[in-house]
Amino acid sequence: MMDRRGFLKGAGTGLVAAGGVNAPAVIAQPRRFRINLLTSWPAALDNLYGTAEYFARRIEEITDGDVRVRTSPGGAEVGALEVYDAVSNGAFEACHTAPYYFIGKNPAHGFFTALPFGMTLEQQNAWMTGGDGQALWNELNAKDNLIAFPGGNTSAQCGGWFNVEVNSPADLQGLRMRFPGHGGRVMAKAGVNIQQLPGGEVFTAMERGALDAAEWVGPYDDQILGMQDVAKYYYLPSWAEPSAMLGFYFNLEIWNTFPTDIQAQIQACCAEANNWMAAQYLAKNPLALEELKAAGVEIKHFPDSVLEAFAQAATEVNEEDMANPDYARIYESWSAFLERLRGWDQTNSFRYREFIYRDRG
Repeated sequence: MMDRRGFLKGAGTGLVAAGGVNAPAVIAQPRRFRINLLTSWPAALDNLYGTAEYFARRIEEITDGDVRVRTSPGGAEVGALEVYDAVSNGAFEACHTAPYYFIGKNPAHGFFTALPFGMTLEQQNAWMTGGDGQALWNELNAKDNLIAFPGGNTSAQCGGWFNVEVNSPADLQGLRMRFPGHGGRVMAKAGVNIQQLPGGEVFTAMERGALDAAEWVGPYDDQILGMQDVAKYYYLPSWAEPSAMLGFYFNLEIWNTFPTDIQAQIQACCAEANNWMAAQYLAKNPLALEELKAAGVEIKHFPDSVLEAFAQAATEVNEEDMANPDYARIYESWSAFLERLRGWDQTNSFRYREFIYRDRG
């Protein structure tokens, strides 16, 4: 089977022979690259797992089949939270996951998904492509024999599902809650008992009463998981994840064996997938939220006193992590970039939104 490049090379040889030059026919051998792509997502989540499938489909199309990807839901090959190590050690070629799942290895991984009170979708993308984000991520991942590229963003998430009302910081004391990343550490400082569970286990834990609350993603994905059937209150906003970037990780040694054109095509498909996921969430979340309201879910907002408690706890977590040299170095770039963007946003876009929403409550 000859691919497009082989056809073009073959056509060129034929033209030379027709011109009278005695040259042996050269038939290009098609290249074949097979990638097993682990994910941390249940297959039912068509935005999260669907992004991995989108990437697989696009890279095969763009390379005329030179690169083919087999995707696996979380838990099918290895545990949903074990994909990082499985790719790092070379057991699998690649994975699609959330970097902040691995802050236990190094807190600096949190910069590449979300930090509490951190970057929005636009700001995160700007830092990764217009700032030092990608270069700093490369340095961090190389320590574990990995390279990664932005692979989707959920945009603003929600604050979580609760079976108790949260009217003050005191209401958080002793709650059992699923909450990943730095946000979970902040919650712990606020008095919450944090449990780390992959998405596929959250509903069951809530249904059995093992959890009092859980944070997952946002209205569309949460509705698919059935969170509205196991919790009374849905709280907004997500102070912990004003956006949440995911990543396509590749084993670095395997990545370095790819020809430069294949590397470029993979990166281009990662960028496509990054945009595709963000668009899916922005399009689907508003409709899903309206459906949750119609089904009787009580939509609530954290009072300022609770948000202030979270903000104070986030400062404490940040101060603790500054002892890590990778975290401290990346924070310098991340915070300076965010400060510049916020100055521009406050002067321009925020004023626009403030006017637009002034009479809408």
